[in-house]
Amino acid sequence: MANTSSGSKNIAASGKVLRVRNAALTDIPAIAALSKRVYTGTGIDPYSRAELRGQLNNFAEGKFVVTLEDDIVGYCATFRVSGDVCLKPHSWAAITANGYGTRHDPDGEWLYGMEVCVDSSVRGYRIGQRLYNARKKLCEELGLKGIVFVGRFPSLSRRIRKYGSAENYLDAVVNQQTRDPVLSFQLRNNFEVIALMPNYLIDDKDSMGYGVHLVWHNPKVETAANAAHTERHGGRQPDTVRVGTVQYMQRRVTSFVEFMSFIEYFVDVVADYKGDFVVFPELITLQLLSIEDQELSPIQSIEALTKYTPRYVEAMQDLAVRYNINIIGGSHPTRVANGRVENISYVFHRDGRVDEQAKIHPTPNEVYWWNIEGGNELQVIDTDCGPIGVLICYDSEFPELGRHLVDQGAEILFVPFCTDERQSYMRVRYSCQARAVENQVYVVMSGNVGNLPNVANMDIQYAQSCILTPCDFHFARDGIAADTTPNVETVAIADLRPESLRVARNSGTVQNLRDRRHDLYQMKWRGN
Repeated sequence: MANTSSGSKNIAASGKVLRVRNAALTDIPAIAALSKRVYTGTGIDPYSRAELRGQLNNFAEGKFVVTLEDDIVGYCATFRVSGDVCLKPHSWAAITANGYGTRHDPDGEWLYGMEVCVDSSVRGYRIGQRLYNARKKLCEELGLKGIVFVGRFPSLSRRIRKYGSAENYLDAVVNQQTRDPVLSFQLRNNFEVIALMPNYLIDDKDSMGYGVHLVWHNPKVETAANAAHTERHGGRQPDTVRVGTVQYMQRRVTSFVEFMSFIEYFVDVVADYKGDFVVFPELITLQLLSIEDQELSPIQSIEALTKYTPRYVEAMQDLAVRYNINIIGGSHPTRVANGRVENISYVFHRDGRVDEQAKIHPTPNEVYWWNIEGGNELQVIDTDCGPIGVLICYDSEFPELGRHLVDQGAEILFVPFCTDERQSYMRVRYSCQARAVENQVYVVMSGNVGNLPNVANMDIQYAQSCILTPCDFHFARDGIAADTTPNVETVAIADLRPESLRVARNSGTVQNLRDRRHDLYQMKWRGN
């Protein structure tokens, strides 16, 4: 089953963190309350506390909740079952033991999805997607053949007259002639239709008792049954981090809302490709200065940008949570608490957290035009895809900084940059490739293109954004996982395998990290 209740809230504005975790017995009252909110008015009975206790006691490993601080806003229930049971026609009551989950088979080779419910006060934040991802991860960790469930068909009762039958409506959705809010989402998640199942849940009035029998094959389990599914367009290999770098066109905007609409477009694009990170260029918010009718002085520019800081952070934080993707937000000149102006890269996590990394080495132009000062902290940022580091443009040209981050465990270095012509760009590009080789790490570059008349020090831009790798047999031939055409607004996407880094570092053709002469030299950080 799957459903949502009504309402909406802005998670970013609340300052709360969104997380997915295993459910616990102490969550039962909150899950029961969520179930009641979700299923009231549908004809489906909400779960009793006894049913939820049975679900957890029978297979706690397969039960997940999404929490917004102390509130539970999503619930997912699965159990293991044999193919002889789940791949044949069945009813919800029979396969779930009337909601108690006692049909759980510890030796079952399939994961059965008996429930996903989401409070739609958080609709639009991909709560369902997070729960589906948790299911798939569990399936892969257990080495099961895949996931089977029967999804609701809640639009059927409203559309049966137009299509004449449930079978015709199902065919129209599968063939993309129309969109169903539930089934279309499941198909985008690489589930395939087995059959239409009548009398699956008689009480489900919206679905007229019908359900859609669906299956997802675990790509880690190579069998004749699923071999044909591993090459699907848009799919991805397991154990990868998918990164999208945005080569962003600077242009005049008339409002903050228009500026954010351009940002949201690219976040949406990379999220649709199931990206884990989307990266924007350095100084991307200077575009906001084009709103003014005349060129501002450097001091006026900084003050104008500082006024946007809270609004910018909140809007980007909301996009990260809403689109379920980590955002490297380029950089934004910010007046910090002690009155200094620093060029700060904000990292917006998809659970709602926000981290900051100030640029350590301002360029001469930044010092001259905006009186920007360098930060003195350089730390790895822990993400749900492992530890990362951020080096803003000029910082990438100092090898000590990359080494300091890798010594702390960074596996990906993100480099938002802003360069005005090709020579400037090549300094950053060559430095980033060197950081990838000497540290055996991935480096992701994201730069601006286009022009910003009347914005001081942002007149012209040159960029060729790319995703770089070490140079060894485990990686792309030229050490380039993805590249872009120079000076064109576009996105480059690549799948990065952390395991390849670990193999290269320990048994590659060269082992730069292992072979350092610690007896002769060291990198000692004196900052915070």
